Amino acid sequence: MPSTKHNTASASTSTLSPALWVLVVVAITINLRPFLTAVGPLGQAIRDTTGMNLSQLSWLTLLPMALMGVGAWVAPAALRVLGARTVICGSLLLIALGCALRMLGASAAVLLATAAFCGAGVALIQGILPGAIKRESPRHVAQMMGLYSCALMGGGAFGAQISPLAMQWGWDWRAALSLWTIPVLIALPLAWYAFGVICKLHANTAVSSAQTQTQPQPNDTGWLIRRPRTWLLMACFGLVNGGYAAIVAWLAPFYQTHGWSAAKSGTLVAILSIAQATAALTLPALAARHQDRRPWIAFTLLCQLLGFAVLIWWPDAAPTLNAILLGVGLGGCFALMMVVALDHLPSPSQAGALNALMQGGGFLLASLAPWVIAQLHEVTGKFESGWMYQLGAVCVVCVLVARLSPSHYPVVMKAPSS
Repeated sequence: MPSTKHNTASASTSTLSPALWVLVVVAITINLRPFLTAVGPLGQAIRDTTGMNLSQLSWLTLLPMALMGVGAWVAPAALRVLGARTVICGSLLLIALGCALRMLGASAAVLLATAAFCGAGVALIQGILPGAIKRESPRHVAQMMGLYSCALMGGGAFGAQISPLAMQWGWDWRAALSLWTIPVLIALPLAWYAFGVICKLHANTAVSSAQTQTQPQPNDTGWLIRRPRTWLLMACFGLVNGGYAAIVAWLAPFYQTHGWSAAKSGTLVAILSIAQATAALTLPALAARHQDRRPWIAFTLLCQLLGFAVLIWWPDAAPTLNAILLGVGLGGCFALMMVVALDHLPSPSQAGALNALMQGGGFLLASLAPWVIAQLHEVTGKFESGWMYQLGAVCVVCVLVARLSPSHYPVVMKAPSS
């Protein structure tokens, strides 16, 4: 039996090269944020055309992030029923459809529908891809999750920068939003080929695995949802990503109230996203040498505390430097939390299910942040109250993260006896 596993691994390596797998992960992941980050810098143009107020505009971030949460919970079931190839490629088609339909976005209803399409597509990919990464790159999980997070944030940087520039070049804001259809369609054939190969390889080993299995495996999500640790991970992930959602939705409009143009404020969001991508790539790689990721998470939380404090009290003091600080904090924490979730369980399928649950509850919680800040802005007339809300959320995460000791993982995530 060991020789069979060795031969299967060798076949996997020779059939789908590591370089191609990396390319596929990046090509898919880079499409998961531009539709979201492009909206903030173009917010004023969108409001002028559609008549949307701040609360309504917040739904263009809230709705897709809420769907990311719900879809992440649905993703494991979709994976079992349809398979990775169908779900991943179908999700890319949903994102492409949502982006393309923004050419028709003259009303709030159309824009909300496109946000729903994109959010649903992103949700399923985010719920499946981390588990696939652990399965296909078992010895390089931290590095690959860093790459995944880097591509995620890098795509966000492109959205925040290129769409405002497209308007400067004379494009209508609808065209500036819909241009993100193109990279999705480029990623689609790559994903179709790669996951076709992966599915064939796993199909070849499924029969032998079933024959050698002596005990039934517990349902990946059924028992995980009953573990308090799952809910703690949801809370940490959700509160941190609430900061990201708030920044994506309101950082550009915040600085536009300070006299900045759409392009300049979009550049600031892009700089923040580049810092996110850099931190998401480097911090998990550095943390891979240590079983306990908490010191690295603490560093990212400190960056967030300082960044939001500057937005509250000194917003015009070195905004570019502060955007980098916030980007390091948000991007590094996102990537490290993804790694921590996967660390909890040795089984790729169960770790992927836990990651999907964390993302599901987390994104549902995170989706509220833009709306809460919009409501606070309506009451106070200022964005600073919203930044204070996020500062408080980071303080809560600081307390919760202290409980993520790796020595407790086997106990807190012990599977039920069969």
